[in-house]
Amino acid sequence: MECEAGGSPGGPEPGGAAVEIITSRDVPLGGPRAMTVRRTLPQRQRSLIGAWCFVDHYGPDDVSATGGMDVPSHPHTGLQTVSWLFEGNVTHHDSGDNHAVVRPGEVNLMTSGAGICHTEVSTQDTGVLHGVQLWTALPERDRESAGRRFEHHVPEAVEYEGGSALVFIGSLLGSSSSVTTFTPLLGAELRLDPGARLTLDVDPGFEHGLLVDAGDITLEGVTVAPAQLGYTGVGETTLTIHNTGSTPARMILIGGTPFGEEIVMWWNFIGRGHDEIVRYRQEWEDGSDRFGRVDGYIGRNPDGLTRLPAPTLPGSVLTPRANPAARARAGEEV
Repeated sequence: MECEAGGSPGGPEPGGAAVEIITSRDVPLGGPRAMTVRRTLPQRQRSLIGAWCFVDHYGPDDVSATGGMDVPSHPHTGLQTVSWLFEGNVTHHDSGDNHAVVRPGEVNLMTSGAGICHTEVSTQDTGVLHGVQLWTALPERDRESAGRRFEHHVPEAVEYEGGSALVFIGSLLGSSSSVTTFTPLLGAELRLDPGARLTLDVDPGFEHGLLVDAGDITLEGVTVAPAQLGYTGVGETTLTIHNTGSTPARMILIGGTPFGEEIVMWWNFIGRGHDEIVRYRQEWEDGSDRFGRVDGYIGRNPDGLTRLPAPTLPGSVLTPRANPAARARAGEEV
């Protein structure tokens, strides 16, 4: 890892990694009084980065104006949720009888296994809400057997010239997270001072995505604007990030080995085919034991829903999506 100040912005780094820009779209999150989030994954152009399959970025929101986060009981299958905040606090309750407060700089990871339901509500003392919500897909061998789990980890800051990092999933910069993942993954918050340049040593077996929260950032010499995600494929041993602006920058770096299984993502479910998703939806509507029940939810709106109904399925068959990086790697191995 190298970090230096100064330098000037330009085009792509000579001989550097190719960077694909994924632009976010605005999406309502959770029920009739939904807050708006900026979603970069999944998109039509790319559904997965490693096993990361969902990236929502929100805030900074004035809770007095927006109402904050208030997501009643809703189900999940076949995934892990990764909650990471920059500002504000969120209460979490799930049907595994886990109850926690999500705080800035502390990762909370929930594993659905075959099925779980949970609630998320910004706390009464939260004035500004700002953070990311991420999902990872569970591989076939673990998605039924992993069980309902909840883990919490407070990473120690890694300081370097011109910035710092908090590694909340996997390992980077000599720091490792204690939370359990089921495929090799990386997740870290990176900060860079104005003018600073950081060259990271990364795993060449990983593909990576850099989500910019704030700052004038280039990745391998390519501009990645706030709320955009810059994607790099496998085979890179270093990645160079440069804050070309006059204000501090903050980013989320994700990565992982290409996920080799086709998945179907619909609403809050991850499955392997249309019929499976249809079954999950019906089981949620029927109050199946697959998802259990949440205790402890107190919504911000006393007259609001306590349980989100599943939306109507589309008229067409839901088709599985694959990770093109995994297909390319499989082709090379053959």
